[in-house]
Amino acid sequence: MPQFDPSSFPSQIVWLVIALVAMYFVMSRLAIPRLAEVLEQRQRLINDDLKQAEALKAETEAAIAAYETALAEARARAHDEIRAVTEAAAKAAEARNAEVAKALNTRIKDGEARIVQARDEALTHVREVAGAVASDIVGKLAGLRVDDAALTAAVAAAIKE
Repeated sequence: MPQFDPSSFPSQIVWLVIALVAMYFVMSRLAIPRLAEVLEQRQRLINDDLKQAEALKAETEAAIAAYETALAEARARAHDEIRAVTEAAAKAAEARNAEVAKALNTRIKDGEARIVQARDEALTHVREVAGAVASDIVGKLAGLRVDDAALTAAVAAAIKE
């Protein structure tokens, strides 16, 4: 093998140095700057993405804060409206109950008046019937004719007891 022949070592070393120097220049002038440029571009993109992410995060946090504020205001308005509607419904129900109570009280008073009137009429008829029955009983049992004024006074006294 000629690579292991010691007489060819100096020429191999020269070519090795020439190849390494050529590779060094190619790498330092072409490949490494391109790699450095790609790495810098990648780092710029990463930094830009991070800045954009931070800006979007801040914008999102502001939007969330605005949303929560709007939601709290909407809840407060809804509670106020519910309270107002509830109070209005309670007032309307109270007014309706008052109207119904008034109508019922009127009907109760009318009914009581009719009952009193019917009772008074019944009592007058009872007095008349009691007077007629008492007159007939006295007439049939005792065979006597009783004065109507005395009979009416006796029936009235008996009804009072």
